[in-house]
Amino acid sequence: MLNSPTSRRRALASLIVSACALTLALPAAAQEPKRGGTLVVGTTQTPRHLNGAVQSGIATAMPGTQLFASPLRFDDQWNAQPYLAETWKLADDGKSLTLNLRKGAVFHDGKPITSEDVAFSIMAIKANHPFSTMMGPVEKVETPDAHTAIIRMSAPHPAIVLAMSPALCPILPKHIYGDGQDLKNHPRNSANVVGSGPFKLVEFSPGQRVVMERFDKFFLPGKPYLDKVVMSITPDAASLMLGLERGDVHMLPFVSVPTDLRRLKDNPQVTLTPRGYEGIGPMNWLAFNLERKPLSDIKVRKAIAMAIDTKFVTKALMAGFATPAAGPIVASSPFATNDLVRYPVDLKKAAQMLDAAGYKADSGGERFKLTIDYLPGVDDQQKLVAEYTRAQLKKIGIAVEVRASADFPAWAKRMATHEFDMSMDFVFNWGDPVIGVHRTYLSTNIKPIVWTNTQSYSNPKVDELLNTAGSLLDVEKRKVHYAEFQKIVTDELPIVFVNVVPYHTVAGKKVGNVPVSIWGPMSPYDEVYLK
Repeated sequence: MLNSPTSRRRALASLIVSACALTLALPAAAQEPKRGGTLVVGTTQTPRHLNGAVQSGIATAMPGTQLFASPLRFDDQWNAQPYLAETWKLADDGKSLTLNLRKGAVFHDGKPITSEDVAFSIMAIKANHPFSTMMGPVEKVETPDAHTAIIRMSAPHPAIVLAMSPALCPILPKHIYGDGQDLKNHPRNSANVVGSGPFKLVEFSPGQRVVMERFDKFFLPGKPYLDKVVMSITPDAASLMLGLERGDVHMLPFVSVPTDLRRLKDNPQVTLTPRGYEGIGPMNWLAFNLERKPLSDIKVRKAIAMAIDTKFVTKALMAGFATPAAGPIVASSPFATNDLVRYPVDLKKAAQMLDAAGYKADSGGERFKLTIDYLPGVDDQQKLVAEYTRAQLKKIGIAVEVRASADFPAWAKRMATHEFDMSMDFVFNWGDPVIGVHRTYLSTNIKPIVWTNTQSYSNPKVDELLNTAGSLLDVEKRKVHYAEFQKIVTDELPIVFVNVVPYHTVAGKKVGNVPVSIWGPMSPYDEVYLK
């Protein structure tokens, strides 16, 4: 609100800064995009494979959206834009979405893209993707002709248009993936990948690089501008930062390390922007495995929550770049509520709660032992917070071992098989709660797959609230259901919410059209160019 002079001054200052930034950006924006060159993108995330129809997350989405096209894409204002579909229409009752596909679009092997490929892909995503709620209401996809696909749903689905996004709905060639093999382990997920995106696969060396080159028959004339995109993978974020400063790496997305952000902000050789993460809604949290004692005891979970100072984490450990998170929906979402159960830091009360629950400390002051895992490659948000949590829990008599994983696949396997006590994790809201929130809390989504309900949380009332909210088109009615859901979840605490992740994209000055749509670095790079 701008009711106070101070607020107005701050708002004016913000506008001046924004205007200056815009003025500085105008020459680059007006520059005619050049063709050619190789864009090197640095990342700490290691994809297990490249098929986003059966795998979520940054690691798969960044290369996957270059290789596979989706029906729609989105701009930086949440507006749907044509992509494989030239036009589309959501029925008034919200129970069908008609996609009218481009004519003449082909896959990388030259085969035409038809409505049969769209139908196959959407049903494959419904059957295999960890976000089971994303295509949950979809019953079938009709194909009245080669360029029309009609998605039929059992109930109104408020997130179906957003679900057509690049990172969420890659269109697979049915003639390759419809051979009866298990899609999750299909050999063409990693080798000889055929999609219809702006780039085609040249090399995939797990843990090292993904190399893609321009697809000359891409369905958008004159694009992409780049000859190649190389995703350079290393778990060492510091070496990527040095590579950026040397010019060996052109773009680093998902930067969140406070020391790096401070340094980059003052570097005249790079641009730094927080834009491009609005659709992602990234959260950092501590998840509990509710199948294991003593974490199955709500008193234990609440005691742990009282020992973690999220303000200290965001201000001291993250240098003020991050903000605390208090519930399952990011505060910037229209569905967020302030009516949450909160846990002010109180070590004395936490210890008393553990005593009352029957977990008395032994002669050495120890009550019980737990392990805490963390997602590798993002130490500032994950390892650092895990170590802080270990130190805090020691103060209330809980001995914690911090366990490292060699890489993302190793950590993901632990989560999928539920072989953990507690784990730090990055989880995205993915624009609409139906897509990114429901999956964590629905009892029907307790699966041996990472980024599902790996906490094994089950509450019939929560199931009812989420299923109802996910079938309503009226935003105000949805808000009521989501508010009650958030109150219950913050009370029962399957997860301690720590902070919103302060993602930024940093790029060298020679990079034009840095991706800043709502999906940012997880969108196609067909408009990116090198000056």
